[in-house]
Amino acid sequence: MNSDKITKIVLFSVSFIILIIAGGMVFSLVGGAIPSFKTFGLGFITSSQWDPTDGRENYGALPFIAGTLITSFAALIISFPLSFATSLFLGEYYRNTRVAKILGTMVDLLAGIPSIVYGLWGFYILRPFLIGLGFENQGFGVFTASIVLAIMIIPYATSLSNEIISMVPNDLKEAAYSLGSTRYEVIRYVTVPAARSGIFAGYILAFGRALGETMAVTMLIGNANRIPDSLFSTGNTMASVIANQFGEADGLKLSSLIAIGLLLFVITGIVNGIGKMIIKKMN
Repeated sequence: MNSDKITKIVLFSVSFIILIIAGGMVFSLVGGAIPSFKTFGLGFITSSQWDPTDGRENYGALPFIAGTLITSFAALIISFPLSFATSLFLGEYYRNTRVAKILGTMVDLLAGIPSIVYGLWGFYILRPFLIGLGFENQGFGVFTASIVLAIMIIPYATSLSNEIISMVPNDLKEAAYSLGSTRYEVIRYVTVPAARSGIFAGYILAFGRALGETMAVTMLIGNANRIPDSLFSTGNTMASVIANQFGEADGLKLSSLIAIGLLLFVITGIVNGIGKMIIKKMN
């Protein structure tokens, strides 16, 4: 057997193992969620009740779905101007300079910081600061969690956008400069249009990172089982409610938490699928 066949067998085996792992995850989540969906039906997704009292248990995922989407979208909106500006700084204005290398290294370091560290920073630094400004009466809530989430996903979006911007062919930019274009015009009419699909993909990945974040959000969002009525109210996300209650759950409550995990899996897959469709249309 030659080396090409061996390589193909190894690569196929590894790929098949990944498929088995993914299938096993879905199978276990569906199996664990079945009792909850049998009891509450699809109303589990639209119900806002979360009552663990024995004899009248009633569980619904809507508050946690809403909390997850609100915090993630808010974090994406907050992070966009900072990450996009930084990626242009690194990939266009100061490309291949010492300043860009130092800043790029710092961005990579931020991406590697554990989420619990961000949560501690938000709890001991950001929360008292917001209380002092009068944004939140208790210092906990969707707004605080969104700011920390935004800081967490900035390195991911910045790094990916920087790489894509750096890959735009110099010939295109030099042609624009030869026609008398300014740096701003080159960025607006050449660099960004050429890199937009890759930039968008970076923000989709950053959004997916925000959807599944657990510890930092758990420490800051307030952990209230209700639909947030504003950015300054408390709430819960799908990941945070699982982290808070999974250890002590059993029976129908445990099944409901697993069902929330399954819904988070599905939502993340839908977001990634929509992102891929939009990227294809951009190309």
